[in-house]
Amino acid sequence: MNATAATWRQRERPLRLERRVDFDDYAGTRDFLDAVAQFSKDTGVYPDISFGRTYVNITIHADPPATDIAPEQTAFAERVDALCASESVTSGG
Repeated sequence: MNATAATWRQRERPLRLERRVDFDDYAGTRDFLDAVAQFSKDTGVYPDISFGRTYVNITIHADPPATDIAPEQTAFAERVDALCASESVTSGG
């Protein structure tokens, strides 16, 4: 997978983490989506995901009335980070 990814951004109202990952082709996008789906099965964290042929947007919402991102959600985000790092993903806009 040849991709670029911005870092996670924490947003308020509603509290959430967001990240976008861009790919050179659909095969990279598909492989990434398959890996994230497995992370969800493993952890029980099911983020909102939107995607196109060469990008994936991931949003992890805090469960109301939480005032912070839960540890399992942070761990999920870290697994996505590790996947990106293992696939030579570089920071991008």
